[in-house]
Amino acid sequence: MRKLLALVLLAASVSTVRAQDAGMPALPDVRLVEVAGGFNRPVLVTHAGDASGRLFIVEQYGRIWIYADGALLPQPFLDVADRLSTRGNEQGLLGLAFHPDYAANGLFFINYTDRDGATAVVRYSVSADDPNRADPASAAIILQIAQPYRNHNGGHIAFGPDGYLYIGMGDGGSAGDPQGSGQNPAALLGKMLRIDINADPYAIPADNPFVNAADYAPEIWAMGLRNPWRFSFDRASGDLYIGDVGQNAVEEVNFQPADSRGGENYGWNILEGTRAYSGAAAPAGLVPPFYEYPHPEGCSVIGGYVYRGEGLPDLQGIYLFGDYCSGVVYASRRDASGNWQTMRWLDTGKIISSFGEDEAGELYLIGHMGSIYRFEPVV
Repeated sequence: MRKLLALVLLAASVSTVRAQDAGMPALPDVRLVEVAGGFNRPVLVTHAGDASGRLFIVEQYGRIWIYADGALLPQPFLDVADRLSTRGNEQGLLGLAFHPDYAANGLFFINYTDRDGATAVVRYSVSADDPNRADPASAAIILQIAQPYRNHNGGHIAFGPDGYLYIGMGDGGSAGDPQGSGQNPAALLGKMLRIDINADPYAIPADNPFVNAADYAPEIWAMGLRNPWRFSFDRASGDLYIGDVGQNAVEEVNFQPADSRGGENYGWNILEGTRAYSGAAAPAGLVPPFYEYPHPEGCSVIGGYVYRGEGLPDLQGIYLFGDYCSGVVYASRRDASGNWQTMRWLDTGKIISSFGEDEAGELYLIGHMGSIYRFEPVV
């Protein structure tokens, strides 16, 4: 892996891609404008929700950088490289989420694999005298989950419209879920968790679906996930979208409507997508993905966002997601009858590690080789 030698702005570098016809309403032609580069395996772009307009760029190897007013700041917002295990290529600093009241309380959360390989969700606060630097001494671990292997760590965290923190947990790794975590009601692995962080270290929301169920971990919001690599809430509807990486045959994207009370079981490892996998009998009520695609069309789904910006009005309400290996960006929409339409939209030629959203709802694509791109109209 190359080391970070310099951070270079590359705003003039542009990649243009064109929409493909797949029976959906006409989508706009867009270009991917490279706004910043030189990063060391970037995996996330997000914002603080504080009206500052800043972008926060997460590197897998432990640093968070700020892009503000067209420039990358020279010092990282936070550096936790010395706290991480990165022996596995899926380990490292994997998630960042700002408290919904960050503008008032300065609290934010990160998710990383610690030096023992366990998942750690840690609370930090911003420095008292510099809004562009975190206070490294403020670290407080709120949750640790042992990881039996070095892959399938999940790692994404996000606050839902309800103000609770959602944590995407992979099944613990190896291959085929050998510990049966996805369907184990007592395990936190292979699940979507939902916790209240306005307690020390956290509380269980009273309306979590299994809070009073014997043998279930009360943190569980949904189960049957293999490696949820990026989930997001539609900022307009509150619907939840989950990209779940498959095993050998299928990549899938799952959907949970905003009015769900939780408790969905997405099927892993009984199913891979909609295909039988483990040979176990499928219980009633498994929730199938709204879209799946086979290998070798791709190899690792990257969950994205529903577009809610203003720069590309013809994308309003379209969910964009991608694939790490193929570099394809897909576009999905749910029509008024509840039916889904999905198309292969853009062939980017990038190794996509994630997508990002700024405060205005404009979307970004993160190239794992080191660059951040913004979706812009072709003019």
